[in-house]
Amino acid sequence: MKGESLVRGGIFITIEGGEGAGKTTLIHTLAHKARQEGFEVMTTREPGGIPIAEAIREVILRKENTAMDARTEALLYAAARRQHLAEKVMPALKEGAIVICDRFVDSSLAYQGHARGLGLEAVWEINRFAIEGCMPDLTLYLDLDPEIGLRRIEQNGEREVNRLDLESLAFHRSVREGYRLLESKFTERFVTIDASESRERIAENSWIKLESKLRSRKEMK
Repeated sequence: MKGESLVRGGIFITIEGGEGAGKTTLIHTLAHKARQEGFEVMTTREPGGIPIAEAIREVILRKENTAMDARTEALLYAAARRQHLAEKVMPALKEGAIVICDRFVDSSLAYQGHARGLGLEAVWEINRFAIEGCMPDLTLYLDLDPEIGLRRIEQNGEREVNRLDLESLAFHRSVREGYRLLESKFTERFVTIDASESRERIAENSWIKLESKLRSRKEMK
């Protein structure tokens, strides 16, 4: 399983992590800092980001859809990902923007490939067709004990509770294992951030990695 990189003018940043890891908060912080530095930034999420993908998201995450087959789930994620890339992400990257996305292909590999037991290679093949070589330049993985993440969700009355939130603790621990496998497979872009630390510390550590990527891209130009 090898990542490919699509030639483009922008920078593609993805934020990964288990449920309740704090991805949304971090994305807002990083986008704000990057804009202050004069960069054009677009934030988005998966599944979703555009009407078609948001409609697929509703099907995938609806709490009542407990009968959903694991392969169906993987295919729906890949379909939403493809439309999102074609309609929103790829055009922004071609225009030279920094795209910061809440979840991408690593989520499918960790959740469906590892935790659902479909296999990393099988899920990678589905998504390789969908992403057409468009891989992230940098992935920040927020690593957190699943018990803490699920507790955060319970305490946050504003966050939506979806079908994945209702999975067993064992499932979420398996997701974490999946991400750790990906860390060893994609060493050139995958950075693990300790999400048990304060929001300020998480933002600081993440910004150091992102700023380094922005600086190197400037130097290449």
